[in-house]
Amino acid sequence: MNVFDLETPSVLIDLDVMTANIQRMQQRCTDLGLAFRPHTKTHKIPDIARMQLEAGAVGVACQKVTEAQIFAEAGINDIQIPYNVVGPQKTARLADLALYNRVTVSADHPMVVAGLSDAAKATGITIRVMADLATDIQRTGAPAEEVIELAKKIDEDEHLHFAGLLVYPSNPSVRPALQEALAGLNAAGIGVDSVSGGGSGAAWHAHEMPELTELRVGTYVFNDWSCVSKGWAALEDCAMRVSATVVSRPTADRGILDSGNKTLAADRIQDGHGYILEYPGARIYQLSEEHAHVDFSACEERPVIGERVHVIPVHTCVVTNLHNQIYGVRGENVEVVWPVAARGLVW
Repeated sequence: MNVFDLETPSVLIDLDVMTANIQRMQQRCTDLGLAFRPHTKTHKIPDIARMQLEAGAVGVACQKVTEAQIFAEAGINDIQIPYNVVGPQKTARLADLALYNRVTVSADHPMVVAGLSDAAKATGITIRVMADLATDIQRTGAPAEEVIELAKKIDEDEHLHFAGLLVYPSNPSVRPALQEALAGLNAAGIGVDSVSGGGSGAAWHAHEMPELTELRVGTYVFNDWSCVSKGWAALEDCAMRVSATVVSRPTADRGILDSGNKTLAADRIQDGHGYILEYPGARIYQLSEEHAHVDFSACEERPVIGERVHVIPVHTCVVTNLHNQIYGVRGENVEVVWPVAARGLVW
C-alpha cells in the first residue's frame, strides 16, 4: 500500500527513525549500566513493546491497570504501573493481574498502601510496591521523611513486598531528597530492589544520578515537536507525523487542514500546535475539533486546496490515543498497520 492510498488525517510512523530511536535509548541505558523499562503510554501497541524488549529492555511501564492488561495478554509479563491504584475495583483488577505476572505498582500514602494490602490478602498473593518520592513538578509523591515511613509500612506488611523507590522526573534537582530517602532506608535496614527514574528530559541527565538503577521513558520512541523544542531530540528523530490535507484557503495567508484537536490533540507550545514539514515557516495557531487553522504568511510558497502536508505533533502520546490505528511506513510504502490496542484504557 502507498501512503497516498490512505485517507487523511492519518498517523504515520517512520519505521527506520523509530528503530533508531529504540536502539539509541537502549544503548544509552546500557552504557550507563541502567535497566531500561520503556513506557508504553506513548504507543499503546504490544508489537512496538516487543521491539523494545528485543533491543534489551527489561520490561515495560504502563500508566493504568487496564493498559497493563493489554500487554500482559500479549505475553509481556514484567510490568510496572507507576501510579497510585486506588479503590476496591481497581486494586482487585491489579491483584488479578499480579497472579500470573510480575507486576510492580507505586504508592505515596498509607491509605494507598492499605488498599493494596487488602487486595493482595483477598487474592492470596504478594504485591510489589515502590514508594513514590516527591519532585518539583508537584504531582504524586511523598517527601523523603514520609517515604521512609511508607517503605517501613510496606516492608512490614505480609501481603506486600517493598520493591524500591520511584522518582518522576528523575532530574538532578531531586538527588538530595533521593539520597536522604536511601540513607534513611539503609539506617532502617530496609533493602532497595530498584531506584526507578523517568522522563524524556531526565534521560539525558541520568549520568548525574548514579543512585538510579532503572529508567522509564516513553516519548523517545516517536519523539515530537515538544521534544525538539526542548532540545531533547532533533527534527530528524521524529518518527511520528500526521498526514493531513489542505481543505480550505479562505485568504492568501490562511489555510485550513483536516486535522483538528481530535487528530492532533489540543497541546500547544509557543510556536503553535505542531510543525508542518513542507512549510517550516507556517504556524498552526488554532485548532477546532476538525480543523487546523494555519498562518502561512511567513512562507514564500503557499499550499493549494487538496495538497497533503505532514505535521510533527506537539505531544505524540496523546495523538496515539486519539486514533484507532497508526501506520508504519518506509518512504511511501505502508509496511504495517497497527491497531492502537490500549487506546482509551485510562482506568
